[in-house]
Amino acid sequence: MEEQQLMVLTEDEVRQKAKDILNFNDSKDAFSGVGQLTSFNQLGKKFKSNPWKGDSHKPDGWYLPKNKNVPCLLLECKSSDKNLEDTAEDEIKRNMAIALKRYSNVMGICYNGHDVLIYRNEELGSKDFIEAQLAKDLQNKSYYLHVFTDKPVNVQKIYKLTKRINDDLHFNFGIRNLYDRMIFTASALVAVRYGVILHGDESYDALQASIQSKLNKSLEPDTKQNDKIKTIVDVYSGIKTNFDPGAEAIKTFIDNINKISQSVNSSHWHGEDVMAIFFNEFNRYKGKSENGQVFTPQHIANFMYRLINIKPEDSVFDGTCGSGTFLTNSMSNMITAVGGPDTQEASEIKKHRLYGIEFDKQIYALACANMMIHKDGRTNIHLGDAMDDDSAKWIKDINYDGQGNLNKYHITKVLMNPPYERKYKPIVILNNVLKNMPKGTDIALLLPDHKLEKESKTQVRKLLKENKLTRIIKLPDETFHEGVSVSIFIFKHGEATNAKDGIFTCQIKEDGLETVKNQGRQDIKHRWPKIEDFWVKTIRRCDVNADKTCQWITPDLKNMENLSFPVPEKPFEISNEDFMKTVLDYTMFQEGIDSKKLQEKLMENVMYNSNVTDNGNSISINIKKEDK
Repeated sequence: MEEQQLMVLTEDEVRQKAKDILNFNDSKDAFSGVGQLTSFNQLGKKFKSNPWKGDSHKPDGWYLPKNKNVPCLLLECKSSDKNLEDTAEDEIKRNMAIALKRYSNVMGICYNGHDVLIYRNEELGSKDFIEAQLAKDLQNKSYYLHVFTDKPVNVQKIYKLTKRINDDLHFNFGIRNLYDRMIFTASALVAVRYGVILHGDESYDALQASIQSKLNKSLEPDTKQNDKIKTIVDVYSGIKTNFDPGAEAIKTFIDNINKISQSVNSSHWHGEDVMAIFFNEFNRYKGKSENGQVFTPQHIANFMYRLINIKPEDSVFDGTCGSGTFLTNSMSNMITAVGGPDTQEASEIKKHRLYGIEFDKQIYALACANMMIHKDGRTNIHLGDAMDDDSAKWIKDINYDGQGNLNKYHITKVLMNPPYERKYKPIVILNNVLKNMPKGTDIALLLPDHKLEKESKTQVRKLLKENKLTRIIKLPDETFHEGVSVSIFIFKHGEATNAKDGIFTCQIKEDGLETVKNQGRQDIKHRWPKIEDFWVKTIRRCDVNADKTCQWITPDLKNMENLSFPVPEKPFEISNEDFMKTVLDYTMFQEGIDSKKLQEKLMENVMYNSNVTDNGNSISINIKKEDK
């Protein structure tokens, strides 16, 4: 059976890798470096007064600001075959306690070349430590320093603001169409992101003109590359209100837009924190679009991103991108990994490493607006049908030059959630968009559990001939509020699915999310990150011993069967009541008694020809005995 092998790095190799990523080098503001031989005592001598005099403990890496009010970072490294919780936790906590003698804020970073474990003091001056819910891959030191200075996004607040906007536009502006409300809101967010100052005392005409003017100006440089992005202006300008909303409604709308914009501009911004909430709130009233789309929950989009191990140097593609959840989530994660939105790498990611196709004009406009919140990236979304030759050629041109050589920014990862109904031909879409992918491209798809067994055998056979199905992960039944039971299917392009290699399968029975009234399903108890970490590790390594649902299956490629997670049959159980009923039914059958007539007779006698006696703890029903 196939297993994904992770490269084993020595502790020295891990330490050097960590130094490069964290950028632990001396600067005018801090003493920084990595090594095995430098003790706290030696590091303390760099300061006027040695805070760690005589301490012989040796950290693997350090970032020691000269200003003791700036956070300190410590590094503990292990070889990549070591479990961090078992081997690094005690050491990093001990070293953090030492560092706290000088600094009020200390963060400990444990790293083995693949996994990251982060600890920080919970309160100023405290020696209590908690695992921080941060990025899953090692980041530049500036990312960790911001944890202590930047205020996190208030997710609950964003949900409430989005609901208020939705209700305001529906009832007070008279914008009845759901997507019109979404586009109106997204366009306003884009305008504010690009510098428009919206005042609460302007008229509706002035408000609409301000937003449209900024959209035109911000799109102007990019229309030279892709004139289709003018669609967002066309769609926005076509939105009509049924009546004048009035000054109070306009003021409420602008206030809420400005509050959401503050969260968008936070360095803690992630797709799941703002825009995904925005889209989920509006789509909660619609569910499934007219084109059969089921919108991807943000935590699942991030889970799939991690499952196929997307890195900043990858180029990500979504052939049915909808409002852009996979693309914006990938963008956020990739930019975080290179050190933030102000880096040169971030600009490259936005311009060259995100590609999508969307057929529906309104949803395409939403995807463009969603990407524009990031001030770039929207020129790589194609308005077209993922099943036609034009889209196939567009993909081919991304990947290959005129001589058939791979382009620099060719697609390496595919994340998709194609429409589910057969009439929209999801497997045909997949075959058309995947046929021009480079060999070795990793693919993660969301499909209904038994989709591959129910679709056209010809199309499924073609899909499996050109893409190797390696893993199937059944998601919790509650994942999609539309009631669709869905699994993640992971493929490797350019190889054929082989029955003898088998397929690793597992079932995630719960994701820890709970339904919040008027706000959809949320991770209010913060259970998902731990669940996600467990399953990412299990699925990447195909660890059949990690959970009782994990198993290898052998696909039947001749009949196109056994291509889904094998849900175990419920064990046969029978109660005493069931047993007695069966015995009684059989006895009456032997005696020639009509059970239906007997039931009617018994009911009639109990109700109308019986004496009922209350005995305290029981009730007696006495029926007069008859000949029959």
